Amino acid sequence: MKRRPDNPDKPKRSAYDKALGLLARREHSRRELKTKLRQSGYEGEEARVAIDRLGEQHYQDDERFAEVLVRSRAAQGYGPQRIRAELKTHAVSDERIRQLLEAADVDWEASALDQLRRRYGGKAAPDPAERARRAQFLLRRGFAAATVRRATHAQVDDAADPID
Repeated sequence: MKRRPDNPDKPKRSAYDKALGLLARREHSRRELKTKLRQSGYEGEEARVAIDRLGEQHYQDDERFAEVLVRSRAAQGYGPQRIRAELKTHAVSDERIRQLLEAADVDWEASALDQLRRRYGGKAAPDPAERARRAQFLLRRGFAAATVRRATHAQVDDAADPID
């Protein structure tokens, strides 16, 4: 059995055990597991065999990973562009990304308005410069320009409505 360089008395865990430990904490894509195993010093073939075995046992599933990622990022208030970019880093196809975002059934405009309320309170932007800052905030979170425009102008329109 291999010994760990940092502690020669303790045997090194197998790539399978290491990957299983990572998956016990949260879902990971195949690509992400491969990278983490390589960084931990596991050779390519050993890592590939371990990831294949985890897939066969349904511990690792790229479909499940992608669905969980979309749901969690949308719940965290990120927009579709940001989620799309993150899924691309995990080698999810454009067609599958489109399907996942549609299946998520998120009201992106409501999500953008919620992010503005959480960050800036219920007050409308006092001037165009502040509205631009708020728009940039939403764009960085991954909302489409049209959604950002509607959300930032909706705040202005809502502030102009008299309260009965």
